[in-house]
Amino acid sequence: MPDTAPRRTVSVTRLTSTPDMLGETPVWDNAANCLWWIDGAGGKVRRMSFNGDKAGDPESFALPGHVGSIALAVDGCLVAALDRSIVLFQPGDPLRLTLLDLGPPQTPLRLNDGKTDRQGRFLVADISLDRQPVGQLHRIGQGRAHEVLVEGITVGNGLCFSPDGATMYYSDSALRKLMACDYDPATGACGAPRVHIDTADIGSGIDGATVDSDGNIWGALIHSARIGCFSSSGRLIDSFAAPVDLPASLAFGGPGMDRLFVTSIRDSGTGKAVSKHPDGGHLFVIDGLGATGIPEARFG
Repeated sequence: MPDTAPRRTVSVTRLTSTPDMLGETPVWDNAANCLWWIDGAGGKVRRMSFNGDKAGDPESFALPGHVGSIALAVDGCLVAALDRSIVLFQPGDPLRLTLLDLGPPQTPLRLNDGKTDRQGRFLVADISLDRQPVGQLHRIGQGRAHEVLVEGITVGNGLCFSPDGATMYYSDSALRKLMACDYDPATGACGAPRVHIDTADIGSGIDGATVDSDGNIWGALIHSARIGCFSSSGRLIDSFAAPVDLPASLAFGGPGMDRLFVTSIRDSGTGKAVSKHPDGGHLFVIDGLGATGIPEARFG
């Protein structure tokens, strides 16, 4: 696929010395000047602190089982989606508060990609391990009330919100479609999903995604080894090679929110995604893209 926008002078830097198995859901923490992300298959939450643009050594915090996603929470805590539960925890503290326990599913489902909306509610989508369209998109708010917003999901990914919070996006990677829903930021009312972007012609679904301050959607095109940028109307406006063959997720961060952090996969643990690239599983940062992100809201 040819690049679709004039080339800028960009730089790509590998930040880690030890790869993740399944690097996912990076999120920048403005208050702590650090990046959080997960090694989902490794059952770890990871943190990298920065002094300006200089990265420190990453730290790891173990969680039980598979980790699907994380989001920032108040008071230095994180919220995490585990196999079938959502927990609130302080990194380094063994105590965890269970916010939601979905119990064992009737079909093989696991919580996957998650993110807070602009008001701090936490949303997380299922992945159907046998690729049947039986997954759901879940949401919990400050009162721990559990709501199901969408049903019929196969591989839920790419959760992100427009700058004003009035449009929710999510990807069903198995269908290679990014869906959009009207979303009321005040009440949380969510409309029916509609196809916003069909990436079948690109040869990949969107794995992780984020929205920049102009409303453009940036997505990890995992099976095309590319990063794509789409306008709010769904038009592909930029596309360029990812640092590795299996880019998994991305997020803007840094003091100016102008650095794009990209996680990747070495071995997903299911046999469905195994990198052939020597740097597969590492964390990267791309500078010079000329775009800025939006700080994510904190749960709680």
